[in-house]
Amino acid sequence: MLEVHASMRIRNQPLKRTPVILYLDTDPEHPLTASTDREGVAVFDIPPASGKISVMGAVRYHGHLEGRVDISIWSPTDGDSVYTRGAPGGSKGGSTAYPNMKTRTLEVDGQEIVTDSEGYLVDLDDWSEGFVRAEAAVEGLELTPEHWEIIRYLRDFYEQHHLQANVREIIKEFRQRWGKDRGSNRYLHDLFPRGGPQKQGNRLAGLLRVKGEH
Repeated sequence: MLEVHASMRIRNQPLKRTPVILYLDTDPEHPLTASTDREGVAVFDIPPASGKISVMGAVRYHGHLEGRVDISIWSPTDGDSVYTRGAPGGSKGGSTAYPNMKTRTLEVDGQEIVTDSEGYLVDLDDWSEGFVRAEAAVEGLELTPEHWEIIRYLRDFYEQHHLQANVREIIKEFRQRWGKDRGSNRYLHDLFPRGGPQKQGNRLAGLLRVKGEH
């Protein structure tokens, strides 16, 4: 049995309802997935093994998988931060998360929400439609029904697949919904001028920063 305890270090709060992906060294092509509960715990019913644990889009741990493994991260925008304990070859390590991350606060419906310096949520559980309106106002974006449709699509896709939709998938989806012209890459970038739906859209949808943003 393996219990993964995931938390946000900046607030010392559990990561609730967050996908945790397990890659066993003996079978890395068939990962196991579980979501954390309200206490930030994901449980895997497996015998003792070795492998990698991915949380919020990055590998956070590589080593022996048995009992309890604690994963504490600074930000959902961390890069490939890996905490290693008993990894093959006897390598040692500690958290290489983002200890000097710059943050800012955003007032959402009378409460202060913490984001990184670009507006990505530090705690994904803080997302709400109020956050979308507040962050869009900061970025000078006037929301329309089209923006909301894309934002909800991005969140639904992440909920179903545990990763963000890439540009090709977004364009394919909205060409089917809106037609060739309004579903084009150019039109989608006009809607989200700060990096398109994969960057500004994901940010407003309360999702993770993705590699290769433009």
